[in-house]
Amino acid sequence: MNRFTRMFQQTRGRGAFMPFFMLGDPTPARSLNLIRTALEEGADALELGIPFSDPIADGPVIQASALRAHRAGTNVARCFDLLAEVRRNSDVPVGLLVYCNLIQKRGVDQFCADAAQAGADALLAADVPFDRAGDLPHAAEAAGLGSVYLCSPNTPDDRARRILETSTAFTYAVGVMGTTGARDALGDETTAFVTRLRALSDRPFVVGFGISTPAHAVEVLRLGADGVIVGSALIRMIEAAGDDADAATASVRQFVRNTATLIRQHA
Repeated sequence: MNRFTRMFQQTRGRGAFMPFFMLGDPTPARSLNLIRTALEEGADALELGIPFSDPIADGPVIQASALRAHRAGTNVARCFDLLAEVRRNSDVPVGLLVYCNLIQKRGVDQFCADAAQAGADALLAADVPFDRAGDLPHAAEAAGLGSVYLCSPNTPDDRARRILETSTAFTYAVGVMGTTGARDALGDETTAFVTRLRALSDRPFVVGFGISTPAHAVEVLRLGADGVIVGSALIRMIEAAGDDADAATASVRQFVRNTATLIRQHA
């Protein structure tokens, strides 16, 4: 059984909390420490990004994160090494967020095999629609990876239903239109979208984009989402800490602990 399938069964009734980290930001060693901190504080799963030079789906915060990781010498091979280190001490599900160029450069079959060998459970190619994925779904399945596809608020019901049924790990529900980034409030658009998706299928979906507080996370889970991803809010903490590794760790620790605790309290 895929780790994501098992996790969604275990978190049914409360929902899963999935922090996002850019592998290698601000350095490979520090990113590994931050990921381990999140796991210590109750993360149910992880979404880990592989830095790319032109991340079109991401807002300025995560774009800057990818640039910092690049400057620190983080490439695909180093990302797989970091993932293997995470997997050494943890059995939580791990999804990889990557851009198609990086997959094609390594070769679709080779990339999927290497990702699975390192410990990934699922793969999301952010710039690849589910119906234009070519050989990627087959390569992922052959490697034992689940597929993840994006679904946005302007996706018609018929297409959204097909995305939900095609995603074998989970569907990544884009909570708001536009690029990733933290918002001050969870808007009506997100509320309506989550409610609509839940009515379309019982297949698992996770909400990201614009989730920036523990209260946001609880709200989308109450609406019926199977999980929530928080990325930009955490990346901002890392960026704000600059060279102070202890400050970054403390901020991430507090946020993850508070979010995981609140989710469990409202189950």
